[in-house]
Amino acid sequence: MKTYNLKPSEIEKKWLLIDASGLVLGRLAAVVADRLRGKHKPSYTPHMDCGDHVVVINAEKVKITGNKANASMFRWYTGFPGGLKERSQGAILAGKHPERVILKAVERMVPRGPLGRAQMGHLRVYPGAAHPHEAQQPQALDIAAMNPKNKRG
Repeated sequence: MKTYNLKPSEIEKKWLLIDASGLVLGRLAAVVADRLRGKHKPSYTPHMDCGDHVVVINAEKVKITGNKANASMFRWYTGFPGGLKERSQGAILAGKHPERVILKAVERMVPRGPLGRAQMGHLRVYPGAAHPHEAQQPQALDIAAMNPKNKRG
């Protein structure tokens, strides 16, 4: 029996819409990363970009469980001496760009390299309910109904 490999002409990409209101951050990021990579499809091929386009709305309403809002830090280095900066997940979520928390969580679940960067290009995250992708007719994906642990009240 031969292993089936997907050809570029056979790739079919859908558009998915996910409402992040009340969803747990890590569980949301895991589902989004799987959809971006295409691992939910039976025709998954590791070296091809066979995932779907994902639009996440209401990123500012995502839930962070436990003490991770204060304890989990994002760190970056400015390039100058003493330039190590850090900010907590809760501070970023309450700040000007709350969508960056979801972007970073998904980015760290997608492989590094050219293929992972291409797959991350198919993710769009918006802090509010409005998004400019109505023309693509995205299908709603209800992550809260998949598992009761995915949603916090």
